[in-house]
Amino acid sequence: MIPLDPKIINRLSKNGIPKEEFEEKVGDDFALEMLKAQGMNIILHSKVYKFRTSLTPVNETLFCIVDVETNGSKTAHHQIIEIGAVKFQNGEIIDTFESLVYCDSISDAIAEITGINVEQTIDAPPLSKVMSDFRLFLGDAVFVGHDAKFDYKFVSAMMERVRLGVLLNRQLCTIDLAERTFESERYGLRYLNEMYDLHSEATYHRALSDAITTAQLLAQVLPMVPKNIHTTEELIAFSKEAARMKRLKPTI
Repeated sequence: MIPLDPKIINRLSKNGIPKEEFEEKVGDDFALEMLKAQGMNIILHSKVYKFRTSLTPVNETLFCIVDVETNGSKTAHHQIIEIGAVKFQNGEIIDTFESLVYCDSISDAIAEITGINVEQTIDAPPLSKVMSDFRLFLGDAVFVGHDAKFDYKFVSAMMERVRLGVLLNRQLCTIDLAERTFESERYGLRYLNEMYDLHSEATYHRALSDAITTAQLLAQVLPMVPKNIHTTEELIAFSKEAARMKRLKPTI
């Protein structure tokens, strides 16, 4: 689909695309509504289509912090076995989502890492049900993850697998953001939680717990962002383009 072209996405995130040009590329109103249904937070502003996040202040933006556990690393062969998410706005968690997913194949290695085994997932809701429910929960919020590429890739692939279409939500990675706002020896979620006590009751490699920990990290990082960052699109650009902070040397 043409609107997925990186050049189109880049224009929507910055100055936008004139109404007639964009509608010519997209097609009819149904196609535009399908893009919105897949999470593209596009609006028509002064006869120009652009992402709503290019106009929305960071503190007013609805973020959805997501974490998934999977039974492998390949989206073509594996699946999500647990998903957890929190909606976060103006520094506060305002809603949560959590579900195991039906699966009849989980290796001992994955079970040891996550604490999730087939006995727990065999009676869980099917992937189609969980993805449909999560699609409604996510809406067009900004998708946030700690290593967002992995979570976004898997959620998008699972959406496509159950014929809901790929994700088109804007995304933000808290690793990228943390690396550009404060110095640290490491930026893994467990390490940062132990250093800054983000979530005292954290259970690592469980989806909702990791999502909550990531939300607490986001709450601490956002005030460190330069004051000239006003909109969420500026925040996304900063997380990708700003110079990384110097890593601290390991302490002995």
